[in-house]
Amino acid sequence: MSEFSMKTLMFLALLGISLQGAAAVKHSLKYFYTASSGVPNFPEFVSVGLVDDVQMFHYDSNTRRAEPKQDWMSRVTADDPQYWERETEVSVRAQRTFKTNIETGKQRFNQTGGVHIVQLMYGCEWDDDTGEVNGYDQYGYDGEDFIAFDLKTGTYIAPVPQAVITKHKWDNDRAQIAQTKNYLTQECIDWLKKYVDYGRSSLLRTDLPSVSLLQKTPSSPVSCHATGFYPDSALMFWRKDGEEIHEDVDHGEILPNHDGSFQMSVDLNLSSVTPEDWRRYDCVFQLSGVKNNIVIKLDKAVIRTNWEKSSDMTVPITAAAVVLVLIFITAVGLMAYKKKKAKCPPSPPDDGSELSEKLNPET
Repeated sequence: MSEFSMKTLMFLALLGISLQGAAAVKHSLKYFYTASSGVPNFPEFVSVGLVDDVQMFHYDSNTRRAEPKQDWMSRVTADDPQYWERETEVSVRAQRTFKTNIETGKQRFNQTGGVHIVQLMYGCEWDDDTGEVNGYDQYGYDGEDFIAFDLKTGTYIAPVPQAVITKHKWDNDRAQIAQTKNYLTQECIDWLKKYVDYGRSSLLRTDLPSVSLLQKTPSSPVSCHATGFYPDSALMFWRKDGEEIHEDVDHGEILPNHDGSFQMSVDLNLSSVTPEDWRRYDCVFQLSGVKNNIVIKLDKAVIRTNWEKSSDMTVPITAAAVVLVLIFITAVGLMAYKKKKAKCPPSPPDDGSELSEKLNPET
């Protein structure tokens, strides 16, 4: 299957968990389209764009306007004064197409009424160290994978029977396959480099975290918690006598903070460690691009606990808080609207037809 699973994408987006890997020099440009029906108090169409997992573009069917989400995106109009007007027009047309796509999806799955969601996620990645590029263009229906483009083979993958007819139609359009590959490996990369340059002061910054040792109860594992670092290309691990250990160690996910920085934790189970051996352990935090590591010795005197009141105690942000802060990323998109003029960056690679035609070859 493709690099990302639609179910995984939706789950991570709802939690606001970063999708970017740990490679320090890898940059990404992603667009998420979501069309929905039967969802109360939620726009029927939403699209968002992210550079290095930082939202910089937003449109929804309530505001009917494409808008920047980062100050540095104002630089786009200096080079292209009609940028936002053009993207608004693209999104308005996509909104109409996606409404039809929901009905097409319901027909494919023999459904009537209820809540339904059509999704699209497309974009590219670029490693500015090795020059390696990658791209993805994949679709989903009701949170499940529907069809995805395999960049290496130049063919589509259909994980459900309802998508097989679409796969055959798209695979046979060799001109469109070539255009899709060109968009994902060249045009998208060009725009990604431009956006990274626009947001250089923010996206390429390096922020070191505060690192603390936390423990819920005297018998709980000791958690080494780092918060406030950027970017998310970081490693943290426990050592014993200067050597990294894996036994009795539990690594947590890298999670976003409300201010755009990140946090992570790694727990050490000390149930089999004698008090006199504590001094042999330390926690190490490494941020890519930074020469010096942050090292915290395992010491009861510096552990912040939940059973002792402390005015300066740092409490990690909970997953629930992350959800509340980043709920906007639920705009995980569906069913592609393809522009005929691929120069418009928020549009997926051109297919020469509306998506409703792509999904329903009989039309």
